[in-house]
Amino acid sequence: MSISHYIKTIGRGKEGAKALSKEQANDLLSQILLGQCSDLEVGAFCLAMRIKGETANEVAGFLEAIQQQSQLLSVVNQHLTTPALQETTQTSTQKSAIVVLPSYNGARKQALLTPLLAFLLARQGITVLIHGHNTEATRVTSEQILQAMGHPTLLTSHTLTAGEVHYRDLSSFCPGLARLLEVRKVVGLRNSAHSLVKMMNPFAENAWVVSSYTHPEYLISMTEAFQYTQQTAFLMRGTEGEPVADARRTPAIDVFNKGEVKRIQEAQTGTLLTLPQLPTAIDATTTAEFIQAVLKGEIATPKSIEIQVEKIVQEVRSEHELSLAD
Repeated sequence: MSISHYIKTIGRGKEGAKALSKEQANDLLSQILLGQCSDLEVGAFCLAMRIKGETANEVAGFLEAIQQQSQLLSVVNQHLTTPALQETTQTSTQKSAIVVLPSYNGARKQALLTPLLAFLLARQGITVLIHGHNTEATRVTSEQILQAMGHPTLLTSHTLTAGEVHYRDLSSFCPGLARLLEVRKVVGLRNSAHSLVKMMNPFAENAWVVSSYTHPEYLISMTEAFQYTQQTAFLMRGTEGEPVADARRTPAIDVFNKGEVKRIQEAQTGTLLTLPQLPTAIDATTTAEFIQAVLKGEIATPKSIEIQVEKIVQEVRSEHELSLAD
């Protein structure tokens, strides 16, 4: 097998390159994920797509390939008390809603509060998966913060307990995609995998992906892709590329469902009069202590993250009740 004919199509520069069909994109990435391509071919693919940019149907094909080549996760132990997702507090035999937090960028200048978002959502009876893969040795990761909190992270089981926070390294369920991320260490540039990990659903069932972008052009391309794939997802400008609201200012948040998009939160504008209490440093231990203090009620939850949790729960609850009615 070879992907040279695909490289010939996508590798003719920004003006001369042509888009692949969904089926072609699926076949191309499937071969890469299965390790059927040479390092030279993989590098050529990464650089060609970096120059050309992904179309919505290419992203759909890539995401389909990831689903097909991953060991998909599932949720067990679904007899839960979930007052946030139902009208009563009686024990429910209904499935817990699933929220996915892709955490790949880590902390560079601001403390990483993705784990705080995860635990606040889990308190509402939601099953939360944080997935990541450390490709940035100089940044603090969600995995390191969870370890500092005493939360287990070195797990490879593909079944998750409902209503809890879980962490899985990408290599444990899609090693081919983890290898593609690591190409950056060699060529020094991001590739398609860095966007795909923020959009993928690693579950065999429906899940809500909380996705984020860093540059405005990605808002356009990711919006088109989520509409095309009809995923259930949230999209906002993340904190240093992480799926958690900036603790200092509430970002705009869009929600996607069945190909439709709506804005559920407008961006906070104007001058900030006050700042929330935040960690004094970005290292894992300091951040973990801050998160634990917030969860104990000793420190107030930053308002922007409080709003993000509220908006996610509202949308998940609405869809959860509709699916049960069906």
